[in-house]
Amino acid sequence: MIKKLIIGSLISKGIISLGALLVIIMTIFIVPANVKAESNEKAVMTAENTDKQATVGHGLKYIGAGIAVGISAIAGGIAVAGVGSSAMGAIVERPELFGRSLIYMGLAEGIAIYGMVVAILILMG
Repeated sequence: MIKKLIIGSLISKGIISLGALLVIIMTIFIVPANVKAESNEKAVMTAENTDKQATVGHGLKYIGAGIAVGISAIAGGIAVAGVGSSAMGAIVERPELFGRSLIYMGLAEGIAIYGMVVAILILMG
């Protein structure tokens, strides 16, 4: 009950977006369960299937990528919330600032894209 109220208030304030919430849930619950299920299988290590074996390193890669995307999505949501409200106030007073405010919104959204790039680099390495 209290957890629902806390998460609901954070979502309503714009601190956590729905996408960031889904990434956090996936990172906490789904990825470790899949890594644990794959690592419990008793497979015979041969030359053909050495690259298919799930190890702790693979699990940590997925967890690290999820954390990178999750934290950057949360930070991007917080940045867009601040910049967006300020930009709307500035546009109301001076409509010629519309183009400049779009640039600031794009920079704030770029934080989430940087997190996705870091996650891709982690998973490819």
